[in-house]
Amino acid sequence: MAKKKKELTAEEMLEEALVREEEWPYEVPGNWVWTRLGSAVLCSKEKYNDFDNSDERKYIGLEHIQKGAGIIGFGSSDEIKSQKNVFGIGDILYGKLRPYLNKHDIVSFEGICSTDILVLKTKSICVNKLMNYFLNTDYFISNAIANSKGINLPRVSEKIVLDSIFPLPPLAEQQRIVDRIESLFEKLDQAKDLIQEALDSFENRKAAILYKAFTGELTKKWREVNGVGLESWEEKPLNDIAVIVSGNAFKSQDFDVSYEVPCVKITNVGVGYYYNDNVRLPGSYLNEYKRFLVKSDDILISLTRSFINKGLKVCIYPDKEEALLNQRVAIIRCNYSNYLYYYLRTESVLNFAKEKSKTTNQPNLSINDLKNLIVPVPSNPEQLEITRILDDIFEKEQNAIELCELIDQIETIKKTILGQAFRGELGTNEPGERSAMRLLKAVLVTV
Repeated sequence: MAKKKKELTAEEMLEEALVREEEWPYEVPGNWVWTRLGSAVLCSKEKYNDFDNSDERKYIGLEHIQKGAGIIGFGSSDEIKSQKNVFGIGDILYGKLRPYLNKHDIVSFEGICSTDILVLKTKSICVNKLMNYFLNTDYFISNAIANSKGINLPRVSEKIVLDSIFPLPPLAEQQRIVDRIESLFEKLDQAKDLIQEALDSFENRKAAILYKAFTGELTKKWREVNGVGLESWEEKPLNDIAVIVSGNAFKSQDFDVSYEVPCVKITNVGVGYYYNDNVRLPGSYLNEYKRFLVKSDDILISLTRSFINKGLKVCIYPDKEEALLNQRVAIIRCNYSNYLYYYLRTESVLNFAKEKSKTTNQPNLSINDLKNLIVPVPSNPEQLEITRILDDIFEKEQNAIELCELIDQIETIKKTILGQAFRGELGTNEPGERSAMRLLKAVLVTV
């Protein structure tokens, strides 16, 4: 006969719930306590499998939760036939699949969700918004990632989540922390919206100007002055007007920061900008692999994941120092590279790349497709005039790049704010306030 599990006293339960000082990741105010996440939340075990045609429950799958944006929609349970988790208003839904995506949010309605989503119900000692913010901290995310299991489809277990170390503030301070975070985030979001509005305005204007440039409208007056008609324009495959070279598959052991020759990799090529890093190859490779030499003002285009939301990943190599080209990046070299570069930044070329990528699992652009890209080719003097006009108009494009960097900085600032919030560094702590230890004792007694 199995022994009956010994019931713990309130003091023993408290001792078990508290995290030993040597395990504390950092110091917190004196009236906070380090405990486990499971002391502040319960993981709901309620299931639902009574499906019929008349069931109209809202359903949330992982596809309905977006990284950084939370719940973005829901589906219908009409066609769901397998067992699901049940959630209620105010619960926190946390996606345990691929924890690096950190998908979670507070739900504002009742329904059912995928079993790959944990339903976390905050106890009376914890404000749900505070817990939802804690799930966004670098500390929690890195712990979930480090303790996930599986290579292709890593998952973090319920136990790992509930065993995560959590700094519990007094209840009143929890709300003050939430209020402070929301106030600061609101100001940052307002700044982000203004930056995005300016960026969108620039991008829309740029797209319209580029369209005019490569349909002849931008240089209509120039042609009238110079007695040239639009019939002087030709359409040619890219391969007829440029040299196109695909990169070499250098081995990982070939690279070292102490070597002499820069290497252009797929990660260096952005949408209209070149990201410089310190990846280098041996100096002897310059002669051995001279076919893959990259020179200043060469056009670089990514052949794998060729585009993102911002556009086609194509840029000019800006450095005077010669480099070597790695695999899945191509060089495009011609006499009037700036004209061609501007054409590669147009919506029509982006759409061409998207169309050619439909047959693959990821957005790849083959070297043959690139060679067959049709390019509008005016006379050499008109190419120079188009380039001159576009250079003048887009002189401030660097400002747009800086705006993108500002948006990234805002997200970094948010991370910093969260880190400070859970250290008690946002000016929310009142040392004379009752310790969170009382909260923890109270909830343990009611278990």
